[in-house]
Amino acid sequence: MTTARMEAFSDGVIAIIITVMVLEMRAPRGTDITALRPLIPVFLSYLLSFVFLGIYWSNHHHLLQVAEHVNGSVLWANLHLLFWLSLTPFVTNWMGENQFAAWPVALYGGVLLCAAIAYFILFVAIPLAFVRSWLACALYVFVAIMWLVPDRRIERTVVQ
Repeated sequence: MTTARMEAFSDGVIAIIITVMVLEMRAPRGTDITALRPLIPVFLSYLLSFVFLGIYWSNHHHLLQVAEHVNGSVLWANLHLLFWLSLTPFVTNWMGENQFAAWPVALYGGVLLCAAIAYFILFVAIPLAFVRSWLACALYVFVAIMWLVPDRRIERTVVQ
């Protein structure tokens, strides 16, 4: 199977996640600018989550630009990533509504960690699933951290 359907589905899911997040931000009851002050933590948590989702969307796009085909394992790895990303609106809202209290922030970080691991699985599933799957497991943390910024090599290859 080509990557087009998986990429289109993933793009749609990420767009819905962002839409749900912004809809969770409720307008204040007041009419002056000071009414927005209590929403600052909510907005900051939304901004952080928007950036993280943008990072995943961008890297996901770059990853699929170099892949020619996907199989069932890759589809499930992708769904695993989308599952964790779909929890972003909940943890974003909980963190913002509670002014970055310890438990909401910890759960937010846990969801981000699980999404990073899921992305790593997706990243290694394409080339390594057919070679040495155990090698992919050994690289979990390193690749998850590395992919916070899009890989410039992929960008240069795609542009050329």
